[in-house]
Amino acid sequence: MPTVIDLRSDTVTKPSEAMRDAIANAEVGDDVYGEDPTVNLLQETVAKLLGKEAALFTPSGSMADQIAINILTRPGDAVMTAPDAHIAFHEAGATPLLNGVQFSFMPSGRFDGSDVRDAYHDNDHHYPPTTLVEVENTYNMGGGQVWSLEGLRDVTSTAKELGIKCMLDGARLWNAAVASGHSEAELCEGFDAVTVCLSKGLGAPVGSIIAGSNELMHRAHRVRKMLGGGMRQAGMLAAGGLYALEYGRPRLHLDHENARQLGQAIQHISGLKIATSKVDTNIVIVEVDAQLATAAQVQERCAAKGLLFWPTGPQRFRLVTHLDVGGSECDEAVTILKTVCAA
Repeated sequence: MPTVIDLRSDTVTKPSEAMRDAIANAEVGDDVYGEDPTVNLLQETVAKLLGKEAALFTPSGSMADQIAINILTRPGDAVMTAPDAHIAFHEAGATPLLNGVQFSFMPSGRFDGSDVRDAYHDNDHHYPPTTLVEVENTYNMGGGQVWSLEGLRDVTSTAKELGIKCMLDGARLWNAAVASGHSEAELCEGFDAVTVCLSKGLGAPVGSIIAGSNELMHRAHRVRKMLGGGMRQAGMLAAGGLYALEYGRPRLHLDHENARQLGQAIQHISGLKIATSKVDTNIVIVEVDAQLATAAQVQERCAAKGLLFWPTGPQRFRLVTHLDVGGSECDEAVTILKTVCAA
């Protein structure tokens, strides 16, 4: 079979043999009773990394996000978020269905405290009360952009002044920490609840984490049970997460270097350009000249040559680097794109 270069997402990675060994040999117990030692170790490890009192292991990032929204809002509330946020457009409509909240879309994916103040509603009964502001770091549809520490604190301090809660969708927070030079705990400061993914970027096969105060995580445990997220002997899955934290985090800079390599090369392909000013992390958003083709047409022809990616709009597509794609594969991806665009 021809080699396939899969740049659809950093979720497509396969566990290494060493990770499989860790999974197979994990010590387990009943996690619903809090008795799985490997799950407990994973939760304690991540809570410490994020600077939070406690954490809870969940099967997916979508479940972690929905739990966070549930414990921080009430039905009828409004949640401030990016105009193309994951919680609004990539979780199958779960947020309004499961939690009964509405979205208040901000002017951009990296908004500021003044935007929060402008969009805030409290006592006017014509509007849903704004009770939560949600930040995505890295900002997925913005091409994996990283928030500055000052920008994050501007938003969280403004929210605190207004008396509303803050949630951080940190699915790729590990990438943000590497790119910014700030620790995960620094990037999480001021947020009531934080979600992070173990399969995006880090390479674990399953799982995400929600972290916050002891009281919030006690409530989160009940909501996870309600949503069907009690996994019993989940230590085998948690072992993959622990391995990913130990060996996946130190190598994330390689994915960033490969993404920058892709971005620089694409700038020289006629009909394509990078949609952002620079490549911050492991995501490259590419804009297709409408006179050349649509993003779907480019995707279809590239797929026939063994290069996989997803369109994110009529004239845009996304490339995501990860641990199963090296520099040589990125070079080949550029060659395929050049060939397709030239044709």
